[in-house]
Amino acid sequence: MQTTSLGGLDVSRIGLGVMGMSDFYTGKGESEEDSVRTIRRALDLGVTHLDTAEVYGGYANEALLGRAVRGRRDQVVLATKFGLVSHTGRPDADSSPANIRLAVEGSLRRLGTDHIDLYYQHRVDPGTPIEDTVGALADLVTQGKVRYIGLSEAGPATIRRAHAVHPVAAVQSEYSLWTRDPEAEVLPVLRELGIGLVAYSPLGHGFLTGNIRSLDGLDADDWRRTNPRFTGGNLERNLRIVDEVRAVAAEAGATPAQIALAWLLAQGEDINPIPGTRHIERLEENIAADRIRLTPDQIGRLNNLAPASGDRHDRGGMAAIDR
Repeated sequence: MQTTSLGGLDVSRIGLGVMGMSDFYTGKGESEEDSVRTIRRALDLGVTHLDTAEVYGGYANEALLGRAVRGRRDQVVLATKFGLVSHTGRPDADSSPANIRLAVEGSLRRLGTDHIDLYYQHRVDPGTPIEDTVGALADLVTQGKVRYIGLSEAGPATIRRAHAVHPVAAVQSEYSLWTRDPEAEVLPVLRELGIGLVAYSPLGHGFLTGNIRSLDGLDADDWRRTNPRFTGGNLERNLRIVDEVRAVAAEAGATPAQIALAWLLAQGEDINPIPGTRHIERLEENIAADRIRLTPDQIGRLNNLAPASGDRHDRGGMAAIDR
């Protein structure tokens, strides 16, 4: 597995998002043993970047990841997030310094470590100046509890203000063939400042694998059943996107998932996708995308795909994204 740098933090070219093992998707929490095996197989294959958050599964996802990397801590870059859980009694997102000081202790305990390699603000907190949040994170860096800091779904102005207080290593945003929002304003700022982009949901919540052509088979509480891109006729409209990805995959002798990831990797060394899966065979498939080289014609065809139909989150989710 090749490596890349996120603002000075070396990580595997492709990471692993652990969220779906405990939350949001069909099959979540079905077999913790299978999830542990998948994480450990990822380490065997050279994946070093593992991503979670305190809110995933109500703390369960951090505990799962901590268990899986026990005895192999020196092989991994542990990334987690704070701010969507308030430990101070606030009724909403909380990135206050007081909350950060409480949140980090819980994450350290559940992950079974004395430091977090990459600690993200999960969503920008409109009730706390970003300078105060980053100042508290800088204190954690000084204390050795955190190595690098990050932001998730932050807009250009917030990124600049945060970076002026303490270097930001990475910004995590949804980025894929059907969500190209960061390209317009966020990515240019990141490249100007030397900040990496961690692409979550690089497979479009599984849609770009080509295996989802209806909602049949999804659990009743699967998050995608209420997501605008999968509902109201938009799933059927968006099939044109995955059909073109499948066509390129057939030409390249690859799977649609591998093509979607290879396209992301071709966007620059500073793009670090973190696809998630509970299954070892899907993990191995995703990691193999690191060896695929798309032709200029194939990249051009993928670049020219029509935008996806529907917002990428519901109204509340979109309102939480800083712009």
